[in-house]
This record gives sequence, structure tokens and C-alpha cells, in this order.
Amino acid sequence: MGTPDYAVPSLKNLVNCRHVVKAVVTQPDRPKGRSKKPVAPPVKRAAAEFGLHVLQPENASDRSFCDIIRKMAPDLLVVVAFGQVLRKELLDIPSWGALNIHASLLPKYRGAAPINWAIINDEAKTGLTAMSMDEGLDTGPILLQEEVCIGAEETAGELHDRLALLSGDFLLKTLQRLVEGRLSEEPQDRSEATYAPKIDKGISVIGWDQPARAISALIRALDPWPGAVSVIKKKEIKLFSSRVDDEAREGLSPGRVAGLSEGGLLVETGRGIVEIKEFQTPGKKRLCAGDFLRGFPMEEGTMFGDVR
Repeated sequence: MGTPDYAVPSLKNLVNCRHVVKAVVTQPDRPKGRSKKPVAPPVKRAAAEFGLHVLQPENASDRSFCDIIRKMAPDLLVVVAFGQVLRKELLDIPSWGALNIHASLLPKYRGAAPINWAIINDEAKTGLTAMSMDEGLDTGPILLQEEVCIGAEETAGELHDRLALLSGDFLLKTLQRLVEGRLSEEPQDRSEATYAPKIDKGISVIGWDQPARAISALIRALDPWPGAVSVIKKKEIKLFSSRVDDEAREGLSPGRVAGLSEGGLLVETGRGIVEIKEFQTPGKKRLCAGDFLRGFPMEEGTMFGDVR
């Protein structure tokens, strides 16, 4: 059970290691782009390559869908970024229950966007958790965990792709230990739980009075979507791919362009200086700083402002 690109490596690993995949369950095709034509989820397209049976319920916990799964008599449900809350009636069908691979070190970052929020909060590490599913939001007992370091300049998109590949291998490791009886359930510590809600554009606006570390973390966490935004020369632009150039300098003018570096544009913050490497204006392509500034020059002293 999975839907986006993130889940594809896990499906491929299951098939390539000769586990018997009785069916692939994914979200229904959704309208996309200007044409609004229905587009198949990445997992559905991957399943078609292997000739697998695909099911696309609007609600996987409906009794009628549970009856379909019950007739298949699966040993295990494997859930990776499926996108629906699963109820007890479905979870209780497989003889071995339901296994979820979650992209955080639970109980930290339960929810829909653990990768983004780990970067927003400037975490040095995140990881993967294999969890036995219950009806709660990522609340089931932990079976296995693996730590993953977050790069100092790593974007959410880059970490997403890296964890997706690692999840495929981690899933096989978990299944092997499950078969061998070498896993035990460990309840989550509810007092340590944090949540990672869906990312929306409401958090995209950069507050330049924040420290350079926090601003760089926000830019990287919203790269590639939805992009951190600010206004300069009365135009709202998106900023991507950043790093901290100076972490400690104080007495600066937040939002002031301090100059150029080899890699990008230097901007003063509430404490320190951040380097922005890529930009995008509405309706245009994302460009590296050098190319962008040739068509949209920003002299030293130019001020970024608030989005109104």
C-alpha cells in the first residue's frame, strides 16, 4: 500500500526479492496540471511494469474493500506513504498484521511531512522506523529503527529521494528479521511525541529578522515545494538551495543584500548571513543565482521585504 514516488523503491524491492505481492493498493487517479486530466500515481505506474494487480479505493477502510482484501488472505500489509488512515477492520485482516515504514525516528515527527519538519527544525539526524500499525496516527509499536544524518545543505527533495531508496532496503531488512522471529515490539513513549503536519504555503514567507540558520533551514525544507518566498523590487519571488555563510554576525539589516559569492546571493538576517543559490519568479523556470541575476539584478543594499 503506497502512492507517491517515495514508495516506489519499496515496491520494487519487494518484487525483486521474490516476495509474493498479491495486490498493490494505491490512491485513485487524480486530476493534475492545466489539463486536469486524471494521472496515475507513481506506485500504480510501477505496479503496471511488473504486471501486478492494482486496487484504488477511495477509502481503504470501507467494509466492501475490506471484504476484497479478506478474500485474498494476505500474510501482511506493507504500508509506505499510502495517504489514508487505516481502520482496525482492515489492519486485523492479515495474519501478521500491518507493517508501516515511516520517515522519522518515531515518536518524533508523526504525521504527513516528517522530512520537511526535521529540516525546518534544523535537526542533525532523522531516520526510518518500522512500525506495527494500529488505528492511531503513527502511534503503533516500534519494530526497528535506523538513524540517518541530514546534510548541512541538504534540501527536503534531496533527503526525500535518499530516504526513499534507503526505505526499500530497510523494508527488506525488517521483513527478514520478522520471518526469523528476531523482532520485538517496543511501545512508543507518548511524552516524546512530536507532529509533522502537511506543509502548506502559509509557512513559506521568510522572516528576515530570524537567524541565518533558521532561514536557511526553512528554505531547504520547502525545496522543491512549495518554495520559500519573499518580496524584492515589489515582486514576490521564490528562494531555493541555501546555506549559512556567517552564523554569528550581529548588528545587520535583516533582508539587506550584502553582495555576491561564488555560489549565490548573500543576504543579511537577524543574526548572520545566508547564501541563496537559486531563484524563481512567478511563471518562470527556477534558475541558479548567476543566471537569475543577469535578468533581475540586485545591487548591494537592495532590501528584501515582507509578502503582503
